Amino acid sequence: MEKETLTLLGLYLSRKPLSQAKLARRTGISKDRISKLHVDIKSRPTAEEIYLIALAVDVPYAEIMDFLCKDLKLRPEDEWDKKSKKD
Repeated sequence: MEKETLTLLGLYLSRKPLSQAKLARRTGISKDRISKLHVDIKSRPTAEEIYLIALAVDVPYAEIMDFLCKDLKLRPEDEWDKKSKKD
């Protein structure tokens, strides 16, 4: 599988020594769902799935979340008090 086809979670998990089948067995998440979380950009893992995956690969939940959300940033502080068109 090419790295370009992996989701962020798939990329993270590809660095861990645990196959998708073992991950599915340990977490109780179906193999099909694990596969989608690896390669389907439209698939969004739930908090529960990420928590179970963290337990299965023996890492803190926050480590996976930090990896998945590394590009998220708050809006600039000077925009915090401005009303958006949706408000």
